[in-house]
Amino acid sequence: MIHKCLFPVAGYGTRFLPATKAMPKEMLPIVNKPLVQYGVEEAHEAGLHTIGFVTGRGKRAIADHFDISYELEHQIAGSGKEELLSSIRTLIDENDFSFTRQNHMMGLGHAVLSGRNLMGDEPFAMVLADDLCVPEPGDEGVLAQMVKLFQQFRCSIVAIQEVPEDEVHKYGVIAGEPMKEGLYRVTDMVEKPKKEDAPSNLAIIGRYILTPDIFDKIEATEPGKNGEVQITDALLKQANEGCVLAYKFRGKRFDCGSIDGFVEATNHVYQNVFKQGE
Repeated sequence: MIHKCLFPVAGYGTRFLPATKAMPKEMLPIVNKPLVQYGVEEAHEAGLHTIGFVTGRGKRAIADHFDISYELEHQIAGSGKEELLSSIRTLIDENDFSFTRQNHMMGLGHAVLSGRNLMGDEPFAMVLADDLCVPEPGDEGVLAQMVKLFQQFRCSIVAIQEVPEDEVHKYGVIAGEPMKEGLYRVTDMVEKPKKEDAPSNLAIIGRYILTPDIFDKIEATEPGKNGEVQITDALLKQANEGCVLAYKFRGKRFDCGSIDGFVEATNHVYQNVFKQGE
């Protein structure tokens, strides 16, 4: 039913300069794995094995990471270090990866549209690798939770969480009718509203499931501020003409697009994931 996952990774990562001057922000490590690998592992766990990347200039390291490094593997063959590559080799062996370019930075909506040739005419998930989502012990990841919802409702779904009212200006924010605990039918959606204009404090984070008609909705969406095409505008069209759900997911989310969130995520993963696996 849903097999594909899109990763828009063309952004410059300016909040992490100078570290991201020559290295993609998605390759910044959380302990011993790059951010983007956590996202692909989450997609893989959810049964999504066709992975598409919308990249840009200076992003070749992402493609290299999800490819075999024969020289490196030859160098460490027979040593204890081989085991350190086991997680990425599993992803390489069990998933198909494809890449396309976003030639102009014109917003997330435009990035999604740039991935149309990779996703085709079928529903797909989308991950923004800046958002690291860590499930509670023994629970499944956010995408796995959302795939189950999609199997029931067959419409676009956005992941949401409550944020402080003085932070709503950083997010797309929804208003919705409660359907059951943690699930809303979207009635309004505003991109980065002022505190006084926000319809709620339920903010969209970087996990989506999108039906393929989203591409036509994006094409019909006029660019907004800074000439950017916003995915929230296209999703609102879907909500008004059909149905879009917002899901308050289980687990912890870290905003690794900010230095504070990146450090917080590193500390959490080190203490609760990395050390526990030793």
